[in-house]
Amino acid sequence: MKPATIIGILLIILGIIGFVTGGISFTQQKKDVDIGPVQISHESRQTIPFSPILSGIALIAGIGLVAAGSRS
Repeated sequence: MKPATIIGILLIILGIIGFVTGGISFTQQKKDVDIGPVQISHESRQTIPFSPILSGIALIAGIGLVAAGSRS
C-alpha cells in the first residue's frame, strides 16, 4: 500500500470517529494527598472535542487521498 492510501484511510477513520463521538474522552486520576498509608485522589474526565467541520474535512480529504493512491 502506498503512504497516501494509508494516510487517507486514517483520515477517514478519524472523520467517522469525530462524527460519531464528537470527540475523545479520557479519565485521569490525580493524587491530592499522599501521607504514608493515607492517599486521597480524584478522577477528572477530560474531553478533546472534534468540530463537525473538521471531521467533514478529514473525511473528504481521506476519500481524496484513497482515490489518488489507487489511481497511481
